Amino acid sequence: MCSRVPSLSSKPDPLAVFGRIVPRDHALLALLAEHYLLSTDQIAHAFFDNRRTAQRRLTILHRLDVLHRFGRSGAHGRYGSLLYTLGPVGLQLHPTTYHDPNNPGGKAPRSSLERAKRIAASGQVNHLLGVNQFFTDLLVTARRADTVRLSRWWSEQHATTVYSQAGIRPDGHGVWTVGDTSTGFFLEHDNDTENLARVVAKLRGYERLTTFGPRYPVLFWVPSRRRETSLLGVLAGLRTTSPIATAVHSPDPAGRVWTLVSDPTHRWYLHELPCDHGPDTVTNPQRFDDL
Repeated sequence: MCSRVPSLSSKPDPLAVFGRIVPRDHALLALLAEHYLLSTDQIAHAFFDNRRTAQRRLTILHRLDVLHRFGRSGAHGRYGSLLYTLGPVGLQLHPTTYHDPNNPGGKAPRSSLERAKRIAASGQVNHLLGVNQFFTDLLVTARRADTVRLSRWWSEQHATTVYSQAGIRPDGHGVWTVGDTSTGFFLEHDNDTENLARVVAKLRGYERLTTFGPRYPVLFWVPSRRRETSLLGVLAGLRTTSPIATAVHSPDPAGRVWTLVSDPTHRWYLHELPCDHGPDTVTNPQRFDDL
């Protein structure tokens, strides 16, 4: 009795796609798992030398089911017209991803498509893109210089969970490193949609955090000089343990654009802002130690 070797099947190998994912793709997928979505332009500027190459690679990843993509009405400007999030393969590689901007504690989606639908329908798309633009602009700066890097980029949900004891809800948390200087910060991305009293009320949580955790500057990233002037006026004379700084939306958040409330006569680079990583104790989880 002889055994016959089965003939080759025309069905594609479901594992072959994993061999086509290069390190740059893995870096992109990690960001999409943490931060929900990025636009074509954000991905192109953060990871590629030109937009055409980025579009070609993103199209390949979309066709391989690594990524989902969708458009949005009125999409324009710096965010680009197509938005990308994890596809079926991407979700297999990141099964514990954040899955719902509106309901972080809800059930995990049954599929990557359901996750993408939640993101697209959340009403948070513009806000997420605005926050992610701040950090991708830092990634762009880091690509241009060997001595700088974005050492940490946490989403709102990540930072909120780590510092839950203080009750803070920053739009993002990062650590920006220039040479031997690592500056942690919490981002409050402002679109002039909240009254100033509510904005100032957010500082209470950051003050609680300073009693047992880091004393990172709180950055108010505002859409206009008028809004910045109004915010500085409200904050003038307010004594806080956390440094507070303001700046107007621009493509260079690492640059000399920051005004400290305690010294409103100067502009500072991001890495020049005062920063204290806090005590090396159990009350300060995930203390940044790459100093």
